[in-house]
Amino acid sequence: MRFALLCLSLVLSASPSMSEEALGVASPDEVARSGILQHILPRFSLKTGIRVVADEAGPMEIAASGPGDPVFQRGGTIYHLRIEDDPRQQRFRDWLLSDIGKRTVEGFQPQDGAPFSASFEVVAAAEIHEVGEKAALGEKLSLTHCGRCHVIGPQNRMNGLGSTPSFSVLRALPDWLDRFQQFYALNPHPAFTQVDGVTPPFDPERPSPIHPLSITLDDLDAILDFVAAVRAADLGAPLQFQ
Repeated sequence: MRFALLCLSLVLSASPSMSEEALGVASPDEVARSGILQHILPRFSLKTGIRVVADEAGPMEIAASGPGDPVFQRGGTIYHLRIEDDPRQQRFRDWLLSDIGKRTVEGFQPQDGAPFSASFEVVAAAEIHEVGEKAALGEKLSLTHCGRCHVIGPQNRMNGLGSTPSFSVLRALPDWLDRFQQFYALNPHPAFTQVDGVTPPFDPERPSPIHPLSITLDDLDAILDFVAAVRAADLGAPLQFQ
């Protein structure tokens, strides 16, 4: 018994990832009941040494709609993985989207119901109506300045941060225009955004933590034209309170 405990201690000390706190991933009831998480999570942990467990309070979430990265499909539902800006969570996402991750998903045979598929065509939520020259410029500016965090449309649907709302989701909010007009004043944008003639220069003692985003009011106006042409995501009916 002592020898077994000693071996376990040596394994954990030699593998920092395994000794770290497990990452939790929440999921809808139909996913949790299917057993697919019990199939894929241990295989990911064995492959990478990063423990991921089913946990409704976890920082990662598998949801029946975007935003997030589409990872598998069952029936007519495409499930999306939402993660935070964390290297271990990004490793899990990348594994799920890899060939081995997809084969692992499709290798699961549920006791009840249809199998899961990791091979499907995603219809982008951010459909764009025909736009004019100004809105086309706004699309380019959005991809250049905002695409590193937000999904702008089909062009960068795999590049945005899972925890950051897409433009189509933001467009569905009733105050979307105010949000975009004043984005530079809304966190976390003030830390790295400069609007010519509007925002003050960065404090030399508190420089931008990332490559600064610098635009003009004309640029912002073009972005607003583009966002106005983005088809809003369907966020479902509002909650009804009794």
